[in-house]
Amino acid sequence: MLLVTHSGDNESIELVSRALVRRRHTPIRLDTDQYPTSVQVSSELVGRRSRRWLTANGKTFDLQQVGALWYRRYYVGWALPEELGDTRPACVDESRRTLYGTIASLGCFQLDPLRAVRRCDHKELQLERARDFGLDVPRTLSTNDPEAVRSFARTVKVPLITKMQHSFAIYREGQEQVVFTTALTGDDLQRLDGLEYSPMTFQEKVPRRLELRATVVGKRVFTASIDAKLLENSGVDWRRDGLELLEQWKPYTLPRAVERSLLRLTKWFGLNYAAADFIVTPEGRHLFLEINAGGEFFWLQRTPGLPIAEALAEVLTTPSARACALEA
Repeated sequence: MLLVTHSGDNESIELVSRALVRRRHTPIRLDTDQYPTSVQVSSELVGRRSRRWLTANGKTFDLQQVGALWYRRYYVGWALPEELGDTRPACVDESRRTLYGTIASLGCFQLDPLRAVRRCDHKELQLERARDFGLDVPRTLSTNDPEAVRSFARTVKVPLITKMQHSFAIYREGQEQVVFTTALTGDDLQRLDGLEYSPMTFQEKVPRRLELRATVVGKRVFTASIDAKLLENSGVDWRRDGLELLEQWKPYTLPRAVERSLLRLTKWFGLNYAAADFIVTPEGRHLFLEINAGGEFFWLQRTPGLPIAEALAEVLTTPSARACALEA
């Protein structure tokens, strides 16, 4: 089993590694941030013969023998020295493309294929397909036009929230400044400074009783909830106080119809793993927000004890547990 990650990854990678060992499989860890500086990957094609191998920490592994791959994190080129100057971006790009090519050429089951992961990055496509598969989605606008936002606000006639489509962060003086989901005020609607420089997503602000994280692994869904009353200091984004709330999550059972629709959505994207976020309103509506093909799960393994790592190991080792059996 090849685990594609990076050297600073959290405990998720170890949880799955131990689960694989319990199943009598040997995990091979590829820390992509150490490629190409201290990790070597080679691919050789001669006539009808192909060879691919990985060398790391003084050990060499035959990649042709890999039966399955977990594509978790990809930080290629991070260790390349700044002294490379204006050639560094080209070295990073060449390294990324080369290692992508090797991974795509392995011909084994991949959790999940890069093309499926990248396709899932499109949030507007997520909402369209989620709606098609029967999930309830919030009224949404993505735009760089301030007047379109004000018109949308008049149409929905409820407060709005705004967010970015990717994990948007700015680094100032070495500190990461994360852009979280934020509620808009009337003054914000009048200003909307900078929207012409970067589009944003705007949605109706929905009353919430619970926030859910539903983790899809193969044909199974593991769901946990957190009480919205605990999120008052977090505004409309629980990640603001995420570390303080890690022990507050509880097991939750999705309505069967919602679970079926979510599984149809992830299968349509070609994914065996995805983390989905929902809001449960006071009236009991389950409102789908988004899915993340590389969403974290480690805190849910701790509290409330969802066996996600074991389920990932099962999908990697047992074809019948897979919702999608695609290779790269």
